[in-house]
Amino acid sequence: MALLHCDFFSDTLGLCCSMDVILPQATTRQIGMASTGAGDRLPTLYLLHGLSDDHTIWQRRTSIERYVADMPLAVVMPAVGRSFYTDMAHGLRYWTFIADELPAICRSFFPLSHRREDTFVAGLSMGGYGAFKLALRCPDRYAAAASLSGALDMAALAAADDHGPDIELVYGDPAAIAGSDHDLLHLAEAVAASDGPKPALYQWCGTDDFLYPANLTFRDRALGLGLPLTYTEGPGDHQWKHWDEQIQHVLAWLPLDGR
Repeated sequence: MALLHCDFFSDTLGLCCSMDVILPQATTRQIGMASTGAGDRLPTLYLLHGLSDDHTIWQRRTSIERYVADMPLAVVMPAVGRSFYTDMAHGLRYWTFIADELPAICRSFFPLSHRREDTFVAGLSMGGYGAFKLALRCPDRYAAAASLSGALDMAALAAADDHGPDIELVYGDPAAIAGSDHDLLHLAEAVAASDGPKPALYQWCGTDDFLYPANLTFRDRALGLGLPLTYTEGPGDHQWKHWDEQIQHVLAWLPLDGR
């Protein structure tokens, strides 16, 4: 397994950006860890951070490197600030960056598959929102998406002012979120009504988490629409000890060919 840090210039954002990338590496002398070779074109998991974090957080708070060491999988962890993976009303175009520019840059740097069947996204909290937003707005690009303790009912959270001034910086008028492309409930309805592909969804939230009610709202809407959702919950609040455990379940759930 190789862990790479990359700084690169984003034409979309007009500034230098950072990401960390985990790639498989064939080795027999890495103490205490199994390993696998890269093969040809790698399946890819885009792994997204939460509101207060950056591209380094998954390595610092979980054992993600060890968990994927023997998997034929690349893991891309970008930094997007406090953008909610959105083209901000008063800020930068992070949706365009994460949805369009980042995959193109990664595929130019590394031997990553272009196939939908090999492309996945997951995240926690704000990143759980971003993961489902990517999968539901771009169901032709992502085969599967996972949310851990995600902010999945953004219209309700904005109305409750749960994230303070970030909401107006990101979305402008909070009342405009409902029914827009920033509203996961609306996006779920659009995907369910379409004749196009339906990405597999995985959702977990702790029952003591402040985002648990929003997760129940999304769960009920997605299941009512017949979307392919795997839902789990359990005791827990908004802490890394839960996400370290749950990311292992996400990795086992991913539809990787040949595993």
